[in-house]
Amino acid sequence: MITRDSIETAYSFLHQKRNVYIHSALDWQKDDIEYAIASYADDMSQELYDEISGGRPDFLRDHKRFQEDITKAVEQLEGML
Repeated sequence: MITRDSIETAYSFLHQKRNVYIHSALDWQKDDIEYAIASYADDMSQELYDEISGGRPDFLRDHKRFQEDITKAVEQLEGML
């Protein structure tokens, strides 16, 4: 069961990190955010991760697709609220 609390927590964290990420011009800062989000994804509710990832095991962990993934995750979580 996915709790509202887990959705709100994930949304708040990902939304804040996404906003910094998309406005940052610093590669090291973007790398730090990608690492933090990947670590968060490892520890989040598996059921919630499965719901927002669409079954992709590398969701929020693929450097090449990170901005697309985090944007999709934030949009999906917002829709779940």
